[in-house]
Amino acid sequence: MYDALERCPGAYCGRSPLGNNSWSSCGVCPRGSRVNQSYACSPCRDELSTYSWLYLGFMTMLPLMMHCFFIDMDAKDRKFSRKQLILTASAFVEVAISAILATLLMEPMWELRLYACDVRKLTDWYTLFYNPSPNYEARVYCTQEAVYPLQTIVLVFYFLCLVNMFLIRPLVSKIMDVGGRSKAPIYSALYFLPLLTFIHALGCGLIYYSFPYLSVAISMVANAIHYSLKLDQTLKALVHSSVWELKNVVIIAVHWMLLAYGLTSLNYHYAFMCLVPFPTLFYILTVRFTDPAEFRELESRI
Repeated sequence: MYDALERCPGAYCGRSPLGNNSWSSCGVCPRGSRVNQSYACSPCRDELSTYSWLYLGFMTMLPLMMHCFFIDMDAKDRKFSRKQLILTASAFVEVAISAILATLLMEPMWELRLYACDVRKLTDWYTLFYNPSPNYEARVYCTQEAVYPLQTIVLVFYFLCLVNMFLIRPLVSKIMDVGGRSKAPIYSALYFLPLLTFIHALGCGLIYYSFPYLSVAISMVANAIHYSLKLDQTLKALVHSSVWELKNVVIIAVHWMLLAYGLTSLNYHYAFMCLVPFPTLFYILTVRFTDPAEFRELESRI
């Protein structure tokens, strides 16, 4: 049936079935479908690949990590306070509910699985730039979500994060008597959630192919920043805080899990998981060579 269809211009223009074995003219495929090799628009019915699920997991972690970062900044405590734990738990619930709802709202509706069109190349994310002009005449507009649903589900997720934050966070703050401490993280979210949306809208394809490396880089940079903020930069003090201070243990564990997530996404052998503690150990063991106080002491001796 498809073999009789005439070729369509461009890489993303196709023909939609009209009934009675008739087909539309070449144009954009309906949402949730993509042009196949026979230039017919076929529904997206593939199962989401493991790599794509890991990509969605990374995009889900971004707002959660941002929430936790700003809640911790606002707390300004060396130990976990009751308010900080409540707000962090609230942020986790908000993000989890948003992720579940976003999945349920995609095809198949109200099921915790996703139909998808497989990602073949980077241009699949930017069909806007591939609208053909046959014979250099009128442009045929075939802009569509060729990677359905990987673009829209993230946008829906960020919107739900914002809605759930407004619905849940004030209610939790009032019931648990958190007080005014909960306002600053909400104000911060009003900035970083639109920023994440803007970044996804522009760079979703680049993020898709680079998120494992971003996970590794974010983990290593965050680990270095965390330790560099310690006032006592001696090896003994860093080891003590890393082992005996609960807040530091949790933060380091999050860095390690993010690094492990990136290595898993890269399909490295599980033996590479042994390298997860390496950035932490490297900083602690080499801090004596990079601490400015050591250089000042050396200058004074000279």
